[in-house]
Amino acid sequence: MSGTNSPEAVKKLLENMQSDLRALSLECKKKFPPVKEAAESGIIKVKTIAARNTEILAALKDNSSEVVQPFLMGCGTKEPKITQLCLAAIQRLMSHEVVSETAAGNIINMLWQLMENSLEELKLLQTVLVLLTTNTVVHDEALSKAIVLCFRLHFTKDNITNNTAAATVRQVVTVVFERMVAEDERHRDIIEQPILVQGNSNRRSVSTLKPCAKDAYMLFQDLCQLVNADAPYWLVGMTEMTRTFGLELLESVLNDFPQVFLQHQEFSFLLKERVCPLVIKLFSPNIKFRQGSSTSSSPAPVEKPYFPICMRLLRVVSVLIKQFYSLLVTECEIFLSLLVKFLDADKPQWLRAVAVESIHRLCVQPQLLRSFCQSYDMKQHSTKVFRDIVNALGSFIQSLFLVPPTGNPATTNQAGNNNSGGSVSAPANSGMVGIGGGVTLLPAFEYRGTWIPILTITVQGSAKATYLEMLDKVEPPTIPEGYAMSVAFHCLLDLVRGITSMIEGELGEIETECQTTTEEASSPTQSSEQQDLQSTSDQMDKEIVSRAVWEEMVNACWCGLLAALSLLLDASTDEAATENILKAELTMAALCGRLGLVTSRDAFITAICKAYSIQGQSVMMISPSSESHQQVVAVGQPLAVQPQGTVMLTSKNIQCMRTLLNLAHCHGAVLGTSWQLVLATLQHLVWILGLKPSSGGALKPGRAVEGPSTVLTTAVMTDLPVISNILSRLFESSQYLDDVSLHHLINALCSLSLEAMDMAYGNNKEPSLFAVAKLLETGLVNMHRIEILWRPLTGHLLEVCQHPNSRMREWGAEALTSLIKAGLTFNHDPPLSQNQRLQLLLLNPLKEMSNINHPDIRLKQLECVLQILQSQGDSLGPGWPLVLGVMGAIRNDQGESLIRTAFQCLQLVVTDFLPTMPCTCLQIVVDVAGSFGLHNQELNISLTSIGLLWNISDYFFQRGETIEKELNKEEAAQQKQAEEKGVVLNRPFHPAPPFDCLWLCLYAKLGELCVDPRPAVRKSAGQTLFSTIGAHGTLLQHSTWHTVIWKVLFHLLDRVRESSTTADKEKIESGGGNILIHHSRDTAEKQWAETWVLTLAGVARIFNTRRYLLQPLGDFSRAWDVLLDHIQSAALSKNNEVSLAALKSFQEILQIVSPIRDSDKPETPPVVNVPVPVLIGSVSGPGLSRPFVRTDSVGERLGRYSSSEPPVVTDELEDLNLWWAAWNTWYRIGSESTKPPITFDKLTFIPSQPFLTALIQIFPALYQHIKTGFNMDDLQKLGVILHSAISVPISSDASPFILPSYTEAVLTSLQEAVLTALDVLQKAICVGPENMQIMYPAIFDQLLAFVEFSCKPPQYGQLETKHIANAKYNQAEWVALNYVPFAERSLEVVVDLYQKTACHKAVVNEKVLQNIIKTLRVPLSLKYSCPSESTWKLAVSSLLKVLSIGLPVARQHASSGKFDSMWPELANTFEDFLFTKSIPPDNLSIQEFQRNESIDVEVVQLISTEILPYANFIPKEFVGQIMTMLNKGSIHSQSSSFTEAEIDIRLREEFSKMCFETLLQFSFSNKVTTPQEGYISRMALSVLLKRSQDVLHRYIEDERLSGKCPLPRQQVTEIIFVLKAVSTLIDSLKKTQPENVDGNTWAQVIALYPTLVECITCSSSEVCSALKEALVPFKDFMQPPASRVQNGES
Repeated sequence: MSGTNSPEAVKKLLENMQSDLRALSLECKKKFPPVKEAAESGIIKVKTIAARNTEILAALKDNSSEVVQPFLMGCGTKEPKITQLCLAAIQRLMSHEVVSETAAGNIINMLWQLMENSLEELKLLQTVLVLLTTNTVVHDEALSKAIVLCFRLHFTKDNITNNTAAATVRQVVTVVFERMVAEDERHRDIIEQPILVQGNSNRRSVSTLKPCAKDAYMLFQDLCQLVNADAPYWLVGMTEMTRTFGLELLESVLNDFPQVFLQHQEFSFLLKERVCPLVIKLFSPNIKFRQGSSTSSSPAPVEKPYFPICMRLLRVVSVLIKQFYSLLVTECEIFLSLLVKFLDADKPQWLRAVAVESIHRLCVQPQLLRSFCQSYDMKQHSTKVFRDIVNALGSFIQSLFLVPPTGNPATTNQAGNNNSGGSVSAPANSGMVGIGGGVTLLPAFEYRGTWIPILTITVQGSAKATYLEMLDKVEPPTIPEGYAMSVAFHCLLDLVRGITSMIEGELGEIETECQTTTEEASSPTQSSEQQDLQSTSDQMDKEIVSRAVWEEMVNACWCGLLAALSLLLDASTDEAATENILKAELTMAALCGRLGLVTSRDAFITAICKAYSIQGQSVMMISPSSESHQQVVAVGQPLAVQPQGTVMLTSKNIQCMRTLLNLAHCHGAVLGTSWQLVLATLQHLVWILGLKPSSGGALKPGRAVEGPSTVLTTAVMTDLPVISNILSRLFESSQYLDDVSLHHLINALCSLSLEAMDMAYGNNKEPSLFAVAKLLETGLVNMHRIEILWRPLTGHLLEVCQHPNSRMREWGAEALTSLIKAGLTFNHDPPLSQNQRLQLLLLNPLKEMSNINHPDIRLKQLECVLQILQSQGDSLGPGWPLVLGVMGAIRNDQGESLIRTAFQCLQLVVTDFLPTMPCTCLQIVVDVAGSFGLHNQELNISLTSIGLLWNISDYFFQRGETIEKELNKEEAAQQKQAEEKGVVLNRPFHPAPPFDCLWLCLYAKLGELCVDPRPAVRKSAGQTLFSTIGAHGTLLQHSTWHTVIWKVLFHLLDRVRESSTTADKEKIESGGGNILIHHSRDTAEKQWAETWVLTLAGVARIFNTRRYLLQPLGDFSRAWDVLLDHIQSAALSKNNEVSLAALKSFQEILQIVSPIRDSDKPETPPVVNVPVPVLIGSVSGPGLSRPFVRTDSVGERLGRYSSSEPPVVTDELEDLNLWWAAWNTWYRIGSESTKPPITFDKLTFIPSQPFLTALIQIFPALYQHIKTGFNMDDLQKLGVILHSAISVPISSDASPFILPSYTEAVLTSLQEAVLTALDVLQKAICVGPENMQIMYPAIFDQLLAFVEFSCKPPQYGQLETKHIANAKYNQAEWVALNYVPFAERSLEVVVDLYQKTACHKAVVNEKVLQNIIKTLRVPLSLKYSCPSESTWKLAVSSLLKVLSIGLPVARQHASSGKFDSMWPELANTFEDFLFTKSIPPDNLSIQEFQRNESIDVEVVQLISTEILPYANFIPKEFVGQIMTMLNKGSIHSQSSSFTEAEIDIRLREEFSKMCFETLLQFSFSNKVTTPQEGYISRMALSVLLKRSQDVLHRYIEDERLSGKCPLPRQQVTEIIFVLKAVSTLIDSLKKTQPENVDGNTWAQVIALYPTLVECITCSSSEVCSALKEALVPFKDFMQPPASRVQNGES
């Protein structure tokens, strides 16, 4: 209490005491002088003590009697104010512990007086409390007096006082015992021999007790006396007392201070001797009372049970049992039996309720229950108390349901005694109760019409009672409906929970101890073994004892528990309650399992399954209108051979389900034979919920429709994944089971599966696959110990695989193959590679599956093989024969999917595993692959198998050496064996070495496939055959090539040609199914055409790329001829595709680089100049990117030509022969194919453009080889072919592809090719010898013939061709091509060529220039009527270019007369062009017209620069024609009246001007050769001027008359024209030398002037501007007048 000892506190205390005393003296001044005096002397006393002592508090305590005295006197005055002041002061002293024992005695005596006078009662209680709690000075009599004082105050008239006193009594009693505990603590260290208490009954034998203990003892003893209604020994002065209060005090002491009773024998003695008899005595009315029994049967009236006492007694009993069970074994047996009796149905309702609450208090203490079991149930002649308690609870629950119904079940009141209220008083938070039989929201139990709500009464595991706490109630309370039931329900749950957790905890401890000891025992120390054994045996004993107790406990309670729980489960309508019940049953089942109590375990499991109710095969066959409050969550058909009706699952069923799953999952190891039951139930649930097995055996929601009756609610749908997940986890956990438990599980699954199989016989309904799926799942998780379960597992699954029900066997196979795959991939220890026995064991079922004929099973088997290959292919080793065997066992009639899967396996083998298998298997692989190619079930497989053959060939190529070595080794071994046996070794292609034979087998297989009836197979096989030969042929021995060419390739070509020519021309409607066939492949003939194309191309490619290998073979030229023959027959076949491809092949073999070409220097040995192409990479098979290196090195090749021998020229000749053979073939193909047919009908075959293009494109390459011998005849032949080819029309449906549109000027590739061919020739002639140049004119002729096509397309025989622009695409017409671009390009070539060759003798002699002009005259004269405007423009520019080169040449040769015939041609050409008869189109724009006019002007310019100046060298008639033309073009050529029709010529002003100027220039030049020419001009001039004068006069007149009206447009135009002509004339006259101008002309010009001036008034602005231009030049005539001299006469 440092707080009250500090100097400040002491100082304050002294001040307070003095002020208290002063206050007291003041108060008592008048009335009570003695008190005043005492107070004053007290002040002095206090001061003195304070002054004299250092330890003030101690001094105060010593003098406390005196210090207190004034206050006690003050209390004696009985004045309230003074009394209060004094009591406060006394309390202050007490709280500072400055009161001595005597003083305390005095104070108590004073308080007693006040109490007897009923003064300041609350203050008194407070003072007593302070006095007793602050210190321990009050003992013995004083203490008892103080306690009695409090008890007395408890029974006053005042309620507040009573309650305060009761609280004070409780506190005081506690203080007394606390003092005793503290005293024990203080003396605990002093060990003293406990004095044995003699069994005497002397109640005062307390001499051995210490002071505080003695007080406590006396107090407790008196409490017992008081409750028993006897006089107290120690609490003297008690006047009255109640039993209830006494019992409460007893209970609190027993509850709060159990150690006091357990440690002190005196107290234990009190318990046994006083308390227990007292309790039993007080219980008697309750025991004897029978509700409703008539009193007359018993002699004395039976006392009725009294609720307050009864309830307090039960509380005491609870404490006794809980705290002092060990002391009071016998007594407790009595108490427990009483409790059980109180549950009887004939006891009052409240009594049963409090009894149940008391039992609940016991049920939450498992250790206590265990003691009961040990002390009673396990003793021979004892009551089986524990069993009775459990059974009583069960009966109690049952009895609650059996209340006779009194009206509506929802409001039935099951309390039959008169105390219970009529209505249901449910706690407010429990929701509403529907009156009137409606469904309730309350959780409740409902059984046979009795409805009992479940109330929330307690937290799990704690027993918080309601009625045992009602200490203030005197009348028994109304028990709400369902309360007792709820408590009993919780009793059961807590009982189960407690027992199981306790036992399992102890079991766990024992198990861990066992483990540790066994570990220790296994340690190598010898010495400790003895003691280990000792400890182990101790443990064993201990365990045996414990186990006996556990078993007894379980055996004692399981029946009762099961009965009660099953009933409740049946009745439960609340999910949480159901959950709890199921959990309890689950824990019990698990516990029984652990303890090995089979019967009880099975009983609990059966109960859960029964609740799910599989037994009757009818899961709650309820109609929806039933009374049940259970929600139906699923409806389905029962799992039975003949299902009747439907099955409804309620949410409760699902809960049971979950519990079962939980049980199996967590406690699988202890289920043993119960697995069968559990699994059967689970299977049924899975069936109804429609969970289906998925990969790995997990069950997933997914329902094949079982029938119309299947319904799942959304509630259960959302739960399905959870259930399926738990199911999977359940079987996953089987990996933790020991071997025995695992076998139990597997046996159960197998027998379930057998039942399911029986049920599925003879119908194809959906079978139950639960067992199979779970066998799989169990197998998968137990892979680490697979050997122990492999045989039973796979044996059973193989049986399932043979089941007639397809779904059943499908899952059997699924499970079996999954297990095999998992087994092979599992990481075994030791690994499979070192454990072949296990590998074969695992693979064996796969082989067994081949004996099953169901195709679906075979498919699974093959899929499995495929997956095994994918995952384990590398490590198959000895398994290869088996695997290949499975693939090879598939026959053509076994259905597409089987073949497909088998084929996938083969694919995998080829792609990944060829290197891992022995080489002897390769031949088999080739055969298998080939056989798949010939399977006609599935096209894709045939095609892909061909691809595999390619891959195999590639593999042979890469691993050639290795394979060759191994095969040779094998061959040698076989040879040896054959010799020993004396048989001939027989294999195909025998003489060839084994590796070549392997190749030839491959080629032969592919060759067979090349003539397969299916086009796609042929195509693919052909491509592959040629690619392999092309890519890998170099590996073959040289001699083997002969076989390849004649036996493989030409043999194939013959077969293909034959098939193609005889193929059916009927249209194939569609390719089977809904595949559309392209029109280019819709007949067998067209399909064979493709094959022919491929084969021919392939052979040609081989001839090309392998020529160096084939030429030395001896019969190469024969082979060459055969090949050319094939090419020719293909090219002339009436099939565009084949013919075109033949040409492609032709092109290919012509691109061969000849091995020797050296004609220039035959005397030098050719060693140096042999260009050997070592790398041929240009031509390679599809998909082959690597170039193929020649195997024979350059050195070897060169070595064959040894330098000493003379070179062999036969090569050269042979080479030329080959080329000329090729030319002849080409010519035959060309002339045959382009010859127009005699008659035309719809089916006439006309060669296609690509074909002709390709044909012509071959020529340049071919020509390079034969140019030395190429002569005019050959050129003629060529010309014919070119001309015919160009003339071939195209069909209208092809035209859009060949020509983008008519308007675009592009050349077709054929036209390009023709020009290229001529270009090659021309270039060759250019660099060739003199004698070749005579070919130039022939080339010009050919080109000019092409130029004519621009205006006149060629004819093709008698064929009617439409112009391309008019052709309709959809009609099968023949369209003439747009030849304009081609003709124009030809013209450009002509011009270029002429520019190069104009002076050549042949060109001059053959009148090439004249021919050119003659050809150009056609488009020039047509001008606007040409098909294309560009044509005449190009013709003009070409003419100008040619003339610019040709005219000088013509002038040179003027004397020879070689060009005489050209001049008239030229003049006519000019005339036709400049004064064309064609009318320009209406839509011609002004700009266009001006551009065209400028072209005309250019021509006139040419005349003025190139022709007129050289008139002396040119024939006179020609010059005359030119002059006439210029006249016509100049202004005067216009007719006297401008008619409407000629108005457009108005636009050629520039042209007229140019003509006029040229004319004038020529007229007035000095070089006029003949006067007549000049005369023509002058004559023309005067006529012109005269006409001008007339036009002007007429215009002026008309203008005047017309007034405001404008004149006609053409008149205006005319006058403008005249004015412009005048200005032009004056300009020209000025430019001319004066002597060349006639005087009359000047006079006529000047005479125009006045007329012009008169025009000034005209209104047209255009006329005005023209007039201005005409007037300006007259300024030059303005001169001062000269002397009049007659012109020319001066």
